[in-house]
Amino acid sequence: MSTSDNNSSRSQSLLTNQNIILASIGWGVLALLYFLLFSAKVPGTDGVESRADWYVMGTNIFEALAYLGAGVLCLRNWQSPQIVSSRNVWLAIAIGMLSYFLGGIFFGYTELILDEEPDVSIGDVFFVLSYISLGVGMILAVASRRINLEKWQWVIVSAIAVFGSLLAWWISMQHAAPSEPLATILNWFYVVSDVILLIIATTLLLAFWGGRVAQSWRMIAAAAFSLYIADMWFKYAQGPNYQSGEILEVFWVFSGVLFGMGAVLEHDASLSRTRRERGRKRA
Repeated sequence: MSTSDNNSSRSQSLLTNQNIILASIGWGVLALLYFLLFSAKVPGTDGVESRADWYVMGTNIFEALAYLGAGVLCLRNWQSPQIVSSRNVWLAIAIGMLSYFLGGIFFGYTELILDEEPDVSIGDVFFVLSYISLGVGMILAVASRRINLEKWQWVIVSAIAVFGSLLAWWISMQHAAPSEPLATILNWFYVVSDVILLIIATTLLLAFWGGRVAQSWRMIAAAAFSLYIADMWFKYAQGPNYQSGEILEVFWVFSGVLFGMGAVLEHDASLSRTRRERGRKRA
């Protein structure tokens, strides 16, 4: 066996689904510790408290790699012919993850390198695409199976929809409307998108409850909840003294990690199902 074959075999043995899950959990824990240990503001030379640029850069790296990894893992599901769910579902989610990754890169570049905080930037193009793609993917996931929720489950979905909508509306009312019309439109687009994703996530969580394959969609639902928490905090905290890196922003990292874990669990369950079917055919 050649050296290249040995290296390929070794890399494949390391990149097992179990190892990817462990690495994802580790990434989330490291991110949490990073935010907890270094998010405190320190006085600057002008006496104004702020966070160090290296810390903010680190939060961007944690977030970017989480969404990039999730995008790659979702693309793997899209390319797999054995995947249980529709491959279009994972393609849409992959586009959403990679778009969020690019949006975060442009946002970090504008904030750290250009030292600007515009109401609208090129990063918003990718964030909008991300929400649309995630919405399409999660709606396709719901549509691919017959939703037969019980009355009490519909009550839970309705309650969370009302609570999520009221919270988003209340937070949006705490700040003055942006001066640019496009910024106002984008603000409400993000608010409505967050609420829609929250409702779909709740429906997915209840509809796919139970069974090994359902584990992946519980992770996807948790990822959408995490995205909602981070977005709502960002909207609430925005103001003249806002600085990136608040502790609740770690939920953006958690969201990317959970989307990736959901993709891995779906891939693992699909492979296991294929092996069982082949075993029954041989028997």
